[in-house]
Amino acid sequence: MPRDTSRLDMSVDFQPVNIAVLTISDTRTPDDDRSGDLLAERIAEDGHVLASRMIVTDDVDRIIAQLQDWIEDCLLYTSPSPRDS
Repeated sequence: MPRDTSRLDMSVDFQPVNIAVLTISDTRTPDDDRSGDLLAERIAEDGHVLASRMIVTDDVDRIIAQLQDWIEDCLLYTSPSPRDS
């Protein structure tokens, strides 16, 4: 459950989501990626799932490739609402 629930609608069941963290840096490594560590900790503390965590260099092609790789793992869909009937 999130740390601060003051802005949440508590009548709705909490649904954890998978979240990926991408650090873009020419100098960071897994040993010194403090911002990535912080995000990963907060994701877990708030009850969500760290689905993936990567560090890529500040190179547009590498960034796009990583994002495309993650997008391929996602399935997005919508379902009709009663008004669509």
